[in-house]
Amino acid sequence: MVTGSSRGLGRHYALQLARAGADVIIHDVNDRAAAEFGEAPSGTAVAEEIRALGRRSAFLPADLTDPGQAEKLVCQALEAFGHIDILVNNAGGDIGARTHRPDPNDALEIDPDDIRSVVDRNLLTTMYTCKYGGIHMRERRSGKIINVGSIAGHMPVAEGIIYASAKIAIAHYTRCLAEQLRPYDVNVNCIAPASTYTGRFLATRNVTTQEGLSRLQRVAQPEDMVQILLFLAGPQSDFLTGETIVCWIGK
Repeated sequence: MVTGSSRGLGRHYALQLARAGADVIIHDVNDRAAAEFGEAPSGTAVAEEIRALGRRSAFLPADLTDPGQAEKLVCQALEAFGHIDILVNNAGGDIGARTHRPDPNDALEIDPDDIRSVVDRNLLTTMYTCKYGGIHMRERRSGKIINVGSIAGHMPVAEGIIYASAKIAIAHYTRCLAEQLRPYDVNVNCIAPASTYTGRFLATRNVTTQEGLSRLQRVAQPEDMVQILLFLAGPQSDFLTGETIVCWIGK
């Protein structure tokens, strides 16, 4: 199950997991979210893309800032597929309460509603889904949880401070949850993506030319982040837990 997977990096994660042999639950806050930046017609359409690859899929909507809906999402996934082997907590973003991004977006002038929105959408959504997905994996004594942080949480920033703070909190939450679930053979790791070309990124950022930049200076492509996700989801990372892979490319 990949949260926030009808669009952006989440959609790329879901499609590549399917190509690697996984059945995938697609999630977003509603079926229309995928079309916001023109990345897919709907969440249902993304699930159909996965079924066209020969894998099982379903779209399940939920507002993960509501713990009750997070619990219901996990229950619905279990009803549909029987178990969850891999949980990718991708839902989030530097999203304001009423706008695509908080404005102003620093620590002092930001609207209090935007502070709550950013913390809820990133840190709390991760905690809620980990709670209910983690209980299931603990009972099965098997599973992999992959939380999605951000490069912003690993460097000082003057813009997007609340977002960066929420993302670094996810990294430490990952370490702590990994320690709790280690006796049950459940891996918990985190990927902190660099700036990556997605529909939302292009719509909300001023993108400068990448001409002449080296491979490790350019803005990342989704495929760059997908390869790390596949490593954490696959058997090569079976003895890795509590770690955050920081993708220190781009800025």
